[in-house]
Amino acid sequence: MKVLIIEDDPTLNKNISDALAAENIIPESVFDGQLAERILQKDSFDCIIMDINLPGKSGFELCRNFRAFNSETPVLMLTAFSELEDKVKGYDCGADDYLTKPFFMRELILRVNSLIKRSQGNRSDSSKNNIIIADEITINLAQKSVSRQGKEIALTPREYQILQILCENKGEVISKNRLMEEIWGTSFDTNTNTIEVYINFLRNKVDKPFGKSSIKTKVGYGYYLDSE
Repeated sequence: MKVLIIEDDPTLNKNISDALAAENIIPESVFDGQLAERILQKDSFDCIIMDINLPGKSGFELCRNFRAFNSETPVLMLTAFSELEDKVKGYDCGADDYLTKPFFMRELILRVNSLIKRSQGNRSDSSKNNIIIADEITINLAQKSVSRQGKEIALTPREYQILQILCENKGEVISKNRLMEEIWGTSFDTNTNTIEVYINFLRNKVDKPFGKSSIKTKVGYGYYLDSE
């Protein structure tokens, strides 16, 4: 496995590199956003570890540009901030997980391994069936596209993943904890209102423009896609 470390702090970058190497993971280090973008365009990795505050180009911008041509490789963002708004912004840019500084290297290794395993599993599952149809909503897994009534809907990676789970389990109530675990892993803080924020985003994009109310809340239990 090969992991790219994008972190401008030389000491932290080296510590992460050493921790990965100790787990037989091949690390490659870069210290600024512009150089990182050039590397991401020409090389492939199993996971990206990316700081937010980078010289040259921020982690938010770097991740957004990366997702324009690569939607598969998981991105773990590092930040000195723990505010929900920063995390939502990172997820909207395409990040798969967040780790707030300071952190234990063991936790970083666990998250990297979890992201890689989940990414490989997702690629395997998507090769079996590339289309999900739930009433008027069509999801093309190969193209990572969503449409309703024949009209394409632009979703962020996290919105897409939540909608995919709801459509795959149409009519079944999916708990908040299950959504968090499947999308962000078991290490994500279940006490935040991140899922509620994304459900609201989805309703504004998938339901309201079409005069529908398909994404339902069962108070105290979770969310489900209703067949209207």
